[in-house]
Amino acid sequence: MNPSPRAVLLGPLLKSVSRSFYLTLRVLPPAMRDPIGLAYLLARATDTIADTSLIPPPRRLDLLLSLRAQVNGTPDHGVLAQIAGEVAGQQVQPAERALLESLGDTLAILPQLTADDAAAVRDIVTTLTTGMEFDLRTFPDETSGAVVALERLDELDRYTYLVAGCVGEFWTKMTCAHMPGTLKAPEQAMLVRGVRFGQALQMTNVLRDCARDLRIGRCYLPSLLLAQHGLAPRDLLDLHASARARPVLFELLRSPLALYRDAVDYTLAIPARAVRLRLACLWPIMIGLDTLVLLARNDAWLDPEHLSKVRRNDVYRIIAASLPLVASNGLVSSWADKRMRAIERTIERTISA
Repeated sequence: MNPSPRAVLLGPLLKSVSRSFYLTLRVLPPAMRDPIGLAYLLARATDTIADTSLIPPPRRLDLLLSLRAQVNGTPDHGVLAQIAGEVAGQQVQPAERALLESLGDTLAILPQLTADDAAAVRDIVTTLTTGMEFDLRTFPDETSGAVVALERLDELDRYTYLVAGCVGEFWTKMTCAHMPGTLKAPEQAMLVRGVRFGQALQMTNVLRDCARDLRIGRCYLPSLLLAQHGLAPRDLLDLHASARARPVLFELLRSPLALYRDAVDYTLAIPARAVRLRLACLWPIMIGLDTLVLLARNDAWLDPEHLSKVRRNDVYRIIAASLPLVASNGLVSSWADKRMRAIERTIERTISA
């Protein structure tokens, strides 16, 4: 018997488009997998639309808003076919094309969820696409040669909520809905920590990907902060700018360090017996903090050829290292503290040199 479209979408297709996230998804309790997997597929489809540079930004925005309306309303197969027709053919990866061509089947899963789960999936996709809309409205066409920066730190904070903090919030809602009584802290406190958890991961991405984002005209480092260090956004395009801009990096590194402390507290509020749920939180923390260590030590962090990226083999090493840690609050805290101290020592040594 052939598998159902739902089984294919939430199985092989999800695996092919989600890379490391699929590893996290597989360790989740079964009841959480479908709503979170569906939210990921829809977010990935909208993100693909927003990032397809061969389509002009105004048209990408139209298509993005159109798909968001489809998620929040009654799907129109003609509209979905138009979206797929314009975007799928521009994709290099077959899995990305398959996802866009399967939007009708993907949206058909929504009414199969409970009403609360479906509402939560719609909410998270709406918030995430608001972040993508912000990108398309704020930054120039990737081919224009222009560079536009956020102005203030509060704009960066708002952006990291829209594209990642809201995911921590959604994750917490799913945990409370499907594993009631599991979390050892009040739900409201966990929602706040969940937001900060997501923001920690996105701040890590912002700093790691800064060099590449600059070359498509996007500077998430606030211009007012750059100006305090005698820099303008275009200055960061210089391959030799890393040393001059390192004080900016170090100032911004302190933000995710504080956020990761809340992410660790979030993980420790999950009982040790809920090993799968703990692992799903511990892995991104470990990968994220290792990325920050690489960033702090990277003398060429603004060179796109020298990205501070945790390699696939290191991801497998992290997964192996997490297994003896996961059930112990003390070992998890000790590991995280060690990584954070390594980052702080690097900052202090460089500033005092």
